[in-house]
Amino acid sequence: MKVAVIHGAMEDFARTVAFVDVPSGTSDIDACEIAFTRTNSIDCGWWENEGVTPMFGGKTCRSTMMGDQVLVGTTKYICNMTGWSKV
Repeated sequence: MKVAVIHGAMEDFARTVAFVDVPSGTSDIDACEIAFTRTNSIDCGWWENEGVTPMFGGKTCRSTMMGDQVLVGTTKYICNMTGWSKV
């Protein structure tokens, strides 16, 4: 299944920056964690990570951070300092 990563923590408006593949049957919170990890630049730009479809314009995009959101099915979660909560 695919989940959407939405950046809005530092922007004037929220925008979908990526779709991330997660295994079917993954819990919503685990899907959020997978999306978070795959949309953070560690060894390369996160948009180069396997299972990530970048949806942003331009050459680069910041990493996912606290205040950003992940849409799993029809349920949206916000990234907190620790963990996730439903929006």
